[in-house]
Amino acid sequence: MPLACVETETRPQPRHTILWLHGLGADGNDFAPIVPELVGPTWPAVRFVFPHAPVRPVTVNGGMPMRAWYDIAGMDIAQREDAAGVRASVTEIEALIAREAERGIPAERVILAGFSQGGAVTLAAGLTHAERLAGLVVLSTYLPLADSVMGARHAANAKTPIFQAHGNYDPVVPESLGRLARDRLKAQGYAVDWYDYPMAHQVCQEEIRDLREWIGARLTA
Repeated sequence: MPLACVETETRPQPRHTILWLHGLGADGNDFAPIVPELVGPTWPAVRFVFPHAPVRPVTVNGGMPMRAWYDIAGMDIAQREDAAGVRASVTEIEALIAREAERGIPAERVILAGFSQGGAVTLAAGLTHAERLAGLVVLSTYLPLADSVMGARHAANAKTPIFQAHGNYDPVVPESLGRLARDRLKAQGYAVDWYDYPMAHQVCQEEIRDLREWIGARLTA
């Protein structure tokens, strides 16, 4: 059964979906309020889908159960990665993409987006998905299971555009990890549009403005 989600449609009969994954400890409600700020006046009808990650113990937080796409073993998030957890979440996202197809919106009209841990899963799912997606939006994040994901990447999304943004003063996911992901993606020929902002582990108004323009250019009527 697909994950429970918060959903909103900008107008009836949407022909595009933006599937947006929250960060560690949040839930699908976290980014739902961004919709009125993000949507441009000329955008076609869009369905926003904000899934709730499963509740699981998170090692770095003393084993406390919370919504998480995968476990994090320590403060160095790119070490001792939870491969099984990442892959399980990728499977959940595949199911949500398939559900959109059943509702009349094929993968080529789906943009995957995610913040922090949700952005990591967005990269893992988007790069390996077997059907072309409309785009990937990855905010304040890194490339998880880098060797494994890059080894499993699918040709269907080799040309899929990627919006990647990071804060210069991010204490949670260092900007250096974001830049490392960007450089690795670009080295494999991916079209990455990189943005950075003078902020911490968050989203800012300038970022929303840039994202509105970037997404709007990739939505067709």
